[in-house]
Amino acid sequence: MTKGYQMPTGFLWGGAVAAHQVEGAWQAGGKGVSIADVMRAGAKDVPRLVDDQPLAEQVYPNHWGIDFYHTYRDDIKLFAEMGFKCFRTSIAWTRIFPNGDEALPNQEGLQFYDDLFATCQQYGIEPIVTLSHFELPLHLVTAYGGFRSREVEAAFLKFAQVCFERYYETVKYWMTFNEINNQAMWRDPHPLLQNSGLLLADTENAEEAMFQAAHLELVASAKAVSLAHLIDPTLQVGAMIAMTPIYPLSAKPQDVMMAERAMRYRYYYGDVHALGTYPAWLRRYWTRKGYDIAITEADQVALQNGTVDYVGFSYYNSLATEYQADNPHYDYDEARSVVPNPYVPRSDWGWQIDPVGLRYGMNWMAARWHKPLFIVENGYGAYDQIEDGQIHDDYRINYLRDHVLEMEKAVVEDGIDLLGYTPWSAIDIISASTGEMKKRYGLIYVDQDDEGHGSGRRLKKDSFTWYQQVIASNGETL
Repeated sequence: MTKGYQMPTGFLWGGAVAAHQVEGAWQAGGKGVSIADVMRAGAKDVPRLVDDQPLAEQVYPNHWGIDFYHTYRDDIKLFAEMGFKCFRTSIAWTRIFPNGDEALPNQEGLQFYDDLFATCQQYGIEPIVTLSHFELPLHLVTAYGGFRSREVEAAFLKFAQVCFERYYETVKYWMTFNEINNQAMWRDPHPLLQNSGLLLADTENAEEAMFQAAHLELVASAKAVSLAHLIDPTLQVGAMIAMTPIYPLSAKPQDVMMAERAMRYRYYYGDVHALGTYPAWLRRYWTRKGYDIAITEADQVALQNGTVDYVGFSYYNSLATEYQADNPHYDYDEARSVVPNPYVPRSDWGWQIDPVGLRYGMNWMAARWHKPLFIVENGYGAYDQIEDGQIHDDYRINYLRDHVLEMEKAVVEDGIDLLGYTPWSAIDIISASTGEMKKRYGLIYVDQDDEGHGSGRRLKKDSFTWYQQVIASNGETL
């Protein structure tokens, strides 16, 4: 065991999942079809194809998840045994409004989350809830074009209001849009679909469409923050950012400038969430590109009045970039600007492993946004093997230990205000990026393969016991 640091009293240790990756039961209880329900299975080098509607002959792993819809009581009991103080999940929008724009919410869906949150309370576990975690109703994509539409902004606010009013007594920590800045990778259609519900025409400028949709999401988020505070001023509503620090490949000044611009581009969403206004460089960028982003005076007031209470973020890896001579403006395009970092190892899925990057990212965000932080995802996707009925995942323990130690240094040595830590994931789930089950993140093993076959039995991995000791010692025993 490694000696760590004692975290502050009340620090929220827990774990995280998302509704569409665990619940399954995709048509139960009146649930409608979400964008996750039309994403086929993929693999490490095989992108997840997206259909216009669910097709009988295709495989959609999110349809079954890990059957958490039926097993949540037993699973939460295991979380409690691990010592969880909190549990991050999401509310599937299509369980509450099956099409996204109904006049009245679905009572059976509301009751499911009543029961889920009550079970958390039974074990003294604080729910941490994301409103929109890659689960946009498919109807809002096909009928309105996703978040390019003010109608979808309004539908989200109605959904948010129903959730706040129903659960404000049991859920005190909320987040609006999961990893909203993933759509900075706008050349990949999946982030545009998952974040904003955008399906683009071949002739459409993807970057301009992304900026416009992201604006309406940011406005919707700000209005949701203000709405939550009207319902209950004690509610804490945060942003959710995918923090992937981007380093200069060398000390060459042009590489350093390229990394600075890359960080600005990937994290301007946090500037708007936390500071309530768009940075000047971005407005100049839009002008240079000839983009006409529709931003009203009312939007700007909403953004200023609805800044977030904290910044939730995921951290898995870091990236590196270098200057290219044909890019005099240092414009960041993730498809061509990222280069391998020779100083860090990689996971089986090619993700760079960089524990120090977590501390770096925490300091960068704290200095820029002046908000408390919350690590709501951090984990290691790997192949797990059962040996004599056990899963010896030292590789996962090593990854988590190294990252938790850097997290603790950021809190104890650097003075970062950090609310909690919920590694991804509390239990094995369907991978959002590939649709695989074999890309396992969980501290609890689920006996299920990529096709959904298996007993569904839950097994404690070695990382379960390790994390149990971390929580019991409040971070001192690593």
